[in-house]
Amino acid sequence: MFLPDPAPAGTVFSEGDEVVLAMGTYTGTPGTFLRSRPDSKWADITERNGNVKSHPVEWLAHTSND
Repeated sequence: MFLPDPAPAGTVFSEGDEVVLAMGTYTGTPGTFLRSRPDSKWADITERNGNVKSHPVEWLAHTSND
């Protein structure tokens, strides 16, 4: 499975963006960006099973529709 590189500094995610965890224990987990947390280094992601979990923004990558 090909995984995109983690988000470079300054990457912006918007509500509804399709993302994948590119690092960490749950690498490869797809989801939808829900919102940034009060600590902007963290974000809430809705995973495909409907669970909402927080993950470090630097671990996220946009998925490609290619």
